[in-house]
Amino acid sequence: MLNMHNGLSIFAGVLLTFSTGWAGLIVIPHLQLGELTAKTEEGSDDVYPNPLAGLAVQGRAVYVREGCIYCHSQQVRAEGFGTDIARGWGDRRTVPRDYIEEHPILLGSMRTGPDIANIGARQPDETWHMLHLYNATITSPGSIMPPFGHLFEKRRVVGQLAFNALPLKDAWAVPAGFEIVPSDDAKALVAYLKAQNRTFPLEDASR
Repeated sequence: MLNMHNGLSIFAGVLLTFSTGWAGLIVIPHLQLGELTAKTEEGSDDVYPNPLAGLAVQGRAVYVREGCIYCHSQQVRAEGFGTDIARGWGDRRTVPRDYIEEHPILLGSMRTGPDIANIGARQPDETWHMLHLYNATITSPGSIMPPFGHLFEKRRVVGQLAFNALPLKDAWAVPAGFEIVPSDDAKALVAYLKAQNRTFPLEDASR
């Protein structure tokens, strides 16, 4: 009888602990944030955030597949909780409304590299992104980011250089008669990166 009573007490304790954790992590945040909707800037028809579209959707899958999430976060911390804004990673902290169109949300858990919540605003140039993916030290000397050369194709030049051939020179120059061009995956990934722009003014960020 005593053992059965102890067993029931242990079971009840485990169930209570699990239920409390589940409520704290799932139910309460959903009640607080689950009804968030997109915002329209006053005096404008611009709606934020918009779901990803076109190549950026494919690029998100490439981003996950290539493991970018393991080294880059997508969350700008508030002033007083880090130096993200001082570093120029964002004009404001990110807030839950920034992510309502993302499923799942790719916040990341490490920052081996810089936060990229606003990389599309910081680096709008497509060529910069292509060169950075091909070999990050081209655009960011001293970077430890691994090269993603497998997302590009080395091929013989037929006639003129392709319009999207990488402008490689010096140590990265390719032999005469050859060119490096991005694959479809590289184009999609860059489209996804350029879509990372969380600069829309939100009242939520000032609370």
